Amino acid sequence: MTDASHAPIKTVLVDDEPLARRGLELRLSGEQDVRIVRQCANGEEAVRAVADLRPDLMFLDVQMPGLDGFATLRKIPAEQMPVVVFVTAYDHYAVRAFESSAIDYLLKPIDDSRLHQALFRVRQQLRDRDTERNCAQLLNLLGQISGKPALTMDDALDSDAATRLAGGGDTRLAIRDGGRTVRVEMRSIRWIDAAGDYMCIHTETETHILRATMRELEQQLDPNRFQRVHRSTIVNLDRVKAMRPHINGEYFLTLDCGKELKLSRSYKDKIELLRH
Repeated sequence: MTDASHAPIKTVLVDDEPLARRGLELRLSGEQDVRIVRQCANGEEAVRAVADLRPDLMFLDVQMPGLDGFATLRKIPAEQMPVVVFVTAYDHYAVRAFESSAIDYLLKPIDDSRLHQALFRVRQQLRDRDTERNCAQLLNLLGQISGKPALTMDDALDSDAATRLAGGGDTRLAIRDGGRTVRVEMRSIRWIDAAGDYMCIHTETETHILRATMRELEQQLDPNRFQRVHRSTIVNLDRVKAMRPHINGEYFLTLDCGKELKLSRSYKDKIELLRH
């Protein structure tokens, strides 16, 4: 729970089922920093609510008549986009939810512990947005004082990335996620997998979505720590806790979080690295 003195998180609930909206409203009533500013029964109402109220957070149902959740997001300009948590009855929407830059998704019926986890991520992202905004203001102020053009946050991060690739030894990965740039500690990454034209970067606390190819991402990672074990999977070797043989020369890798990944026979030369 955030400090009550902080500005409340302006929240919009979007679901075509009134009972679902009411249930979520009741669950959120115990969160002192969450203020529901509007409830919407469809995507069109949600688009108008975002334009009128500029909320910080939107809980968005996936399946709705007319505009579904994904189509609703496509109608919201990037500069108006709130933090989004998808709500769905079907877990197969998860990858599409992350591809749409949602911070999390909740399965109906909503579990209280999962709701609290989602709100933790929301608060973290809102703090990051504030930090990025403050850094941008500071960079602009420094530019005015020095008389030199101010770097944007992306320029600064790109400079850091160039230093890392040139051997600067940076241990963080700069990625675009949901209209913002975040820096992810490489040691916190457990594994990375491909989802269409996107890469899903799974860390200890959340999943980031990056539009890039596997090869482009491999070039930014430390090969002593990260290795490709499948055509669509990169694993952090430090996170592999067990390995067991499967069929046809394949193996299953068990990570420290319990997640199992397949090592395909095309990458079986990596077994020796995993045994060290």
